[in-house]
Amino acid sequence: MDMLSMVGVMLALVAILGGNVLEGGHTSSLVQLTAFVIVAGGTLGAVMVQTPIQTFVRAMGMASWVFVPVKLQLQETAEKIVNWSNIARREGLLGLEVIAEEEEDLFARKGLQLLVDGGEPEVIRAILEVEIDNKEYKDIQAAKVFDGMGGYSPTIGIIGAVMGLIHVMNNLADPSKLGAGIATAFVATIYGVGFANLLFLPMANKLKGQVHNQTRFREMIVEGVISIAEGENPRNIETRLQGYYQ
Repeated sequence: MDMLSMVGVMLALVAILGGNVLEGGHTSSLVQLTAFVIVAGGTLGAVMVQTPIQTFVRAMGMASWVFVPVKLQLQETAEKIVNWSNIARREGLLGLEVIAEEEEDLFARKGLQLLVDGGEPEVIRAILEVEIDNKEYKDIQAAKVFDGMGGYSPTIGIIGAVMGLIHVMNNLADPSKLGAGIATAFVATIYGVGFANLLFLPMANKLKGQVHNQTRFREMIVEGVISIAEGENPRNIETRLQGYYQ
C-alpha cells in the first residue's frame, strides 16, 4: 500500500472541505448528483473517444498501482542474478536450464532461456530491449489516459456550469428553482477542476513514475543476463547491479 498517495488524497479533501466549513459553508452544498454525472460521464466519454480499447482497458487495470504499486525486488533480484552467474561459471550456461523453468518473473525467464539457448550477447540484448521498449510504450500510453481525463475534466465542468446557468435563465420567473440551478453550475466547475488536479493528473504522473521504475528493473535484469553471457566475474556483476538500488 502506498501510504503517501492515501495521505495525499485525504489531505487534499480535508483541506478543501475544511476550508469550506471555515468559511461558513456546508459540505452538503458540494454534493450534487447532477454535476457529478455531467463531469464524470462527460470526461469518461471524451477520453474513450480518443483512446483505443486495449489502451483504455490497460489504463483501468493500472489505476490500482497508484495505491498498490507493483513490488520491484531490486536487491533480491540482483542477488539472484549473481547466483546465476556463479552457477554458470561452475556448470556452464546449461546449468541455468532448471532455474529458467522455475523462474516466476516472465522477463527474467526469457533472458535465462536465451542464455541457455546459447544466444550471442548482442542478440540477447536486442531481443530483451525490444520487449522493454514495447512494454514501456504501452504502459506510458495507458498512463496518458489519465492525462487526457485531466485535460477534459475542467472543460466538461464548464459545460456543466453553462448548463446550470441556462437552467437558471429558463426559470427566472420561479425563484424557488434558481438556487438549485446556480448550485449545479458552480459545483460542476468545482468537480471538473477538482477531479483534474486532485485525481487524474496526479494519477497520470504517479503511473508514469512507476512505469519508469519497472523499466529500470528490467534494464537491470538485461545487464545481469548480458554480463553472464559475456562470462564476466560474479563480483563485477554484483558491483554493477548495486548501482540500480543503492
